[in-house]
Amino acid sequence: MHSAFLFPAVAAGLDMGIVNAGMLQVYDDIPVDLLEKVEDVILNRRDDATDRLIDYASSLFAEIKEQQHEVDSWRKNPVDERLNYSLVKGITEFLESDLKEARKAYKNPLDIIEKPLMDGMNQVGSLFGSGKMFLPQVVKSARVMKKAVAELLPYVEEYQKNAGIKSSTRKVLLATVKGDVHDIGKNIVGVVMACNNYEVIDLGVMVPAAKILDEAIDKKVDIIGLSGLITPSLEEMVHVAKEMNRREIEIPLLVGGATTSVLHTAVKIDPVMKGPVVHVKDASRSINVLNNLMSERKDSFVDETRSKYANLRKQTELKNKRYVSLEKARKNKFLIDWNTNSPLIPGRKGIFHFENIGIDELRPYIDWTFFFHVWELKGKYPEILSDAKKGEEARKLMVDANEMLDRIEAEKMLQLRGVAGIFPANSSNEDIIVFDDEGNEKMRFYNLRNQEDSDYPNYSLGDFIAPQSSGLQDYIGAFAVTAGLGIEKWVQHFESQHDDYSAIMIKALADRLAEAFAEYVHLKVRTEIWAYNPKEKLSVEDLFKVKYSGIRPAHGYPACPDHAEKQTLFALIDAEKNSGIQLTESYAMNPAASVSGLIFSNPESKYFAVGKISEDQLDDYARRRNEKLSALEKRLASNINYM
Repeated sequence: MHSAFLFPAVAAGLDMGIVNAGMLQVYDDIPVDLLEKVEDVILNRRDDATDRLIDYASSLFAEIKEQQHEVDSWRKNPVDERLNYSLVKGITEFLESDLKEARKAYKNPLDIIEKPLMDGMNQVGSLFGSGKMFLPQVVKSARVMKKAVAELLPYVEEYQKNAGIKSSTRKVLLATVKGDVHDIGKNIVGVVMACNNYEVIDLGVMVPAAKILDEAIDKKVDIIGLSGLITPSLEEMVHVAKEMNRREIEIPLLVGGATTSVLHTAVKIDPVMKGPVVHVKDASRSINVLNNLMSERKDSFVDETRSKYANLRKQTELKNKRYVSLEKARKNKFLIDWNTNSPLIPGRKGIFHFENIGIDELRPYIDWTFFFHVWELKGKYPEILSDAKKGEEARKLMVDANEMLDRIEAEKMLQLRGVAGIFPANSSNEDIIVFDDEGNEKMRFYNLRNQEDSDYPNYSLGDFIAPQSSGLQDYIGAFAVTAGLGIEKWVQHFESQHDDYSAIMIKALADRLAEAFAEYVHLKVRTEIWAYNPKEKLSVEDLFKVKYSGIRPAHGYPACPDHAEKQTLFALIDAEKNSGIQLTESYAMNPAASVSGLIFSNPESKYFAVGKISEDQLDDYARRRNEKLSALEKRLASNINYM
């Protein structure tokens, strides 16, 4: 009824409404027959409108009673079937009593795990593999399995000790590599693997190569899985592979994560390994890879993968792009007419703090599309909610997400802090020089320039700031926000309750809140603080489509790929003190649910990709940064065209 009222009210000019966002429904998703009855009441279109709506509500109660009857009916089944049903449906309510009954029926408590519970998990794996079950359902099933195993474990250990039995479960070691703190994807893969009867040894985040390999040998694992999100993690994965080769460890290696790719695996990792390496795109594909590596098909699977990677390397060599010298790229820079497009003077300058930001302030800026992608429900929001195949599960997930957001707000589970700053600046070729109030150089952002030989300008971020030679004073903004302070306590709490679903949920929401926070801060800068576009009236959808004036590139992304430049940004706005965010040795932000970047106001500024750079530019960059070329070659390996 709220949704049916708000939709026409907003169109009619409603300025403000106080609503529970978690209870709102997409107008187009309201069933047609229900919408008609609701609008009859709201718009007073029929004398019997109230009676008809009450009759409709009564029919819903009848459906609920029928569902209750279904619950009662499955509870009358044998205990094995009840356990199987609980797993497939993700129900924990009756688990303790059913397991107690099952222990009386089974002499060996391990048989409860290996028969009714694993039968249920095998069914879950089969349904997931065939696309008939989605990741949120799998994680809920895994929650049931974990709670069941935790309940049975003391009895299993006692029985095996008395009988002299040793476990022979297949083992997988998972780790996020050194310098990287991102682990949502790794945790999801671990859950799916555990659902398929693999013992998962999770070493956590920021794990050095030596510890990964030492633990793999000590635990006698069958597979090693590496995860990472930031680009320096790619080189760390190469390092782990080289160390495996040096130590003559031929355990199969799986690599995955947002920045990884089958091409990087083929070009950079496969050639340095004697043992097999496989890129795994997402959780749904991990089991097929594991099963192939653990079966009689292993040798043929490895041969097919190596052949595929060799062909990719050949194709890459044939597709090499043409590049121009740094000197020529600078002559082809993006030109702005600073006489007609003068810098926009800030309404306010300096440092600005964002404290005590409420969840409800950020909810409107959450891009739910990427939230669903985390759960491997691919599709655009809100259309995914009405998708014929995924819609039902997407709607359930949306309800759970909003309930968790309500809880985060009510219990103050997460602390949100942010900082932004606006400073005088000018450019010198690629570099952006930041000045203090007296006009002295305070610090400098070192940028790279695109060197591709094409019909387009060779962009650099420095092109969007007025050069010193123009005689004009320009400005640059910087920001850092986090929604992850305090999250580890809650993740540990959920994991101690064997509740991976809630642990993954709060991490996924924290990531989305951090991105929403960045959107919120950028909006405040554009319209109120810098106020270079005070009359901006864009919908949230338009914000997601980047229809605002200016850009906010983040270090580690295509326009400024060097993560090390975050050090300068953090120093400029004292981000660690003002936001609580810290940088790891590989310049990942901790907490992981954090976003930082620069803010450009010029309406001609745009997002672009630096792409691959040549040795002449890296030499120049090393000189400007006063850094060893070898260190840059390692850190920027993914952006170099000569290695």
